[in-house]
Amino acid sequence: MTRPIPDGPTAARTSSSRERRRVVLATVVGTTVEWYDFFIYASAAGLVFGQLFFEPAGPSLGTLLAFGSVGVSFLFRPLGAFIAGHLGDKYGRRVVLVLTLVLMGMATALIGVLPTYAQIGVAAPILLVLLRILQGISAGGEWGGAVLMSCEHAPVRHRGLFGASPQIGVPLGLLLASGVLAVMTAVAPGDAFLAWGWRVPFLLSVVLIGIGYWVRRSVEESPVFVEIAQRAETTRQPLLQLFRKHTPLVLVAALVFAGNNAVGYMTTGGYIQRYASDPAGPVGLGQGPVLWAVTVSAVVWLASTWTAGAVSDRLGRRTTYVIGFVVQLAGVLLLFPLVNRGTFESLLLGLVLLSVGLGLTYGPQAAFYAELFPASIRFSGVSISYAIGSILGGAFAPTIATALVQSSGTTTSVTHYLAGMTVLGLAATLILRDRTGIPLGPDHEELQATSPIYGLANA
Repeated sequence: MTRPIPDGPTAARTSSSRERRRVVLATVVGTTVEWYDFFIYASAAGLVFGQLFFEPAGPSLGTLLAFGSVGVSFLFRPLGAFIAGHLGDKYGRRVVLVLTLVLMGMATALIGVLPTYAQIGVAAPILLVLLRILQGISAGGEWGGAVLMSCEHAPVRHRGLFGASPQIGVPLGLLLASGVLAVMTAVAPGDAFLAWGWRVPFLLSVVLIGIGYWVRRSVEESPVFVEIAQRAETTRQPLLQLFRKHTPLVLVAALVFAGNNAVGYMTTGGYIQRYASDPAGPVGLGQGPVLWAVTVSAVVWLASTWTAGAVSDRLGRRTTYVIGFVVQLAGVLLLFPLVNRGTFESLLLGLVLLSVGLGLTYGPQAAFYAELFPASIRFSGVSISYAIGSILGGAFAPTIATALVQSSGTTTSVTHYLAGMTVLGLAATLILRDRTGIPLGPDHEELQATSPIYGLANA
């Protein structure tokens, strides 16, 4: 493990305890709202969008198209990351976080009032996909800003713990999305859920966005960016500098995340919800029990994510990641044997075991990514690495899983796919040096620019 290096007398150490608490609250609330919006779509895609927007394609192809629309948004995450990275490195982290939150909320609320295929024909799926693209652009820009606000405000010895605050927004978003959908299946069961019940969670986004916007506007800019701006050292072309000097690092960092993301999108992408609740499938559980199982597993994911962030401050980011990928692999191998037993208890156990590994490989990510890139291009580096990793990992994981089961008739092929992605993430982690505690301020740009990839010369 790399021992923490004192930051020195820079502005990066001036955040008060009160301001740090406000930053943690703002990142948790903001990312929870963002991912609630994002996951509501994925869950609805697995439950109703095949029938409502892709009905003429038939049940099997309609499901594939619905999951495909989930994946399309990932192709536009790099665009959001490029835009947000450029703006974040030039104009600050805070303004980007407010913009992405508003964009996501607008797109989500509009989906809630969108007419179906039966009402306006082919225009319905086209408009649905366009709104999903806007969600993808927002998600591509959101994560990097939230990560840097939390990590750059954090005390060096607790950077992993503070960095876990935007990370727990993902399981919290899944928890909220699954919980609201589960409630709506009880309030509006059967045909009522198909007719109008699914729209309520999308429209609820308007209230959540208002709360998130108010909280995010209340926090101060990252002290690292303030110091860069005061010195007039903002990079003129951060994206060009990133790819000219750090392309291999971007790709390796993306593979680390891909190993987590592909597995995580079995639930966040709506695949398990669809597979386990399909009346014609091998499991055949109702929508309500499946959503409640996902909701409980999200609580476990949240706890393990928060724990992993704190543990990474003691063991180091790399060691925590390695342990996490080993645990995640065990969860992958047990998932479908348990789910295919067809009981609520076995489904819940399979998802809970998987969630432990997911949290261990997700909790350290914010601090891990922030410590990989120099201050002047850090927003671009973390955002684009994350966006590329999401494409390689989660973008089409539900679609791939659906196609594998349809072609092979068994979930064993899905297990092999997820295990392969986990091993890929582990391999990428092992070729990176641990940089736990490296100073993040602009005074240490030369140290930060040293390549963390074993065997590569300095940038």
